Amino acid sequence: MSGTVNKVILIGRLGRDPEIRYTPSGQALAKFSMATDENRKDQDGNWQTETTWHNIVLWAKNAERAGEYLKKGHLIFVEGRISNRSWDDPETGQKKYMTEIVGLQFKMLESRGDNTQSQDSESTSQTQPTQSQQVQEDDDLPF
Repeated sequence: MSGTVNKVILIGRLGRDPEIRYTPSGQALAKFSMATDENRKDQDGNWQTETTWHNIVLWAKNAERAGEYLKKGHLIFVEGRISNRSWDDPETGQKKYMTEIVGLQFKMLESRGDNTQSQDSESTSQTQPTQSQQVQEDDDLPF
C-alpha cells in the first residue's frame, strides 16, 4: 500500500539514565524508558492520570548526545518510528517480542543547570542500522 506512514512524536520524562552500548562495528546505541501521561475523568468525574511507558532506542550521534546530556526525569521531545522485533530467549526457548520507538531526533525541553539553551539532535540524514547491527537482548528484561 502506498502512502503509509510510521511516525511517532512523544513528549515525556526519562524513566532512567540512558544505557549506552556499542555494536561490534563501533556504532553507538542508547536505550532508555520514557513515560507519557494522559489525564482523563473517570465515571465519578474525578481526574485520573494514566502513564504509558515507551522503550526508546537512539543510534549513532543521537545515542552519544543522549548519553552526554540526558538523565532520569528530564523532559524531552522524541520523534521517530515504531519498530517491533523478536528473539528467542536462550534460557526458555520462548519467542520474545518488543515494541520500541527508534528515535530519529530528540530535543531537551528543560534547561540543564545554568545553560538555558536546549540541546537539539537533528539527524534525519543519518542511516539507520541494519538488522545485523542491532544488539540482541540476552535476558527477559528489555533493558
